[in-house]
Amino acid sequence: VQLQASGGGLAQAGGSLRLSCAASGSIFSINSMGWYRQAPGKQRELVATRTSDGGTNYADSVEGRFTISRDNAKNTVYLQIHNLKPEDTGVYYCTVSMQKTYRDTSIRYWGQGTLVTVSS
Repeated sequence: VQLQASGGGLAQAGGSLRLSCAASGSIFSINSMGWYRQAPGKQRELVATRTSDGGTNYADSVEGRFTISRDNAKNTVYLQIHNLKPEDTGVYYCTVSMQKTYRDTSIRYWGQGTLVTVSS
């Protein structure tokens, strides 16, 4: 299973970015997809998750500015970011909890991360 994240980059405060993460490989069922981020010198933290039934969960710090969505046909999760703030700077990691076959239990996989840098 591979997770390919893209869409990061340098943006100004108040701007927008859209991150994408596509899962490929042996996939039987995806239970949830989401994003975490790690700011310099800080621990990795939850940003947003979306379950297979459409349920979403956001960190308080991004509520109202970030929107997570998912294209089931493409096994892709998106993170639309509006009104960027300097504190949004960090490496954004996508994560997928999925089963490779019907016999497997759900396992979490991580992407390689994409860097978001927000200038003030």
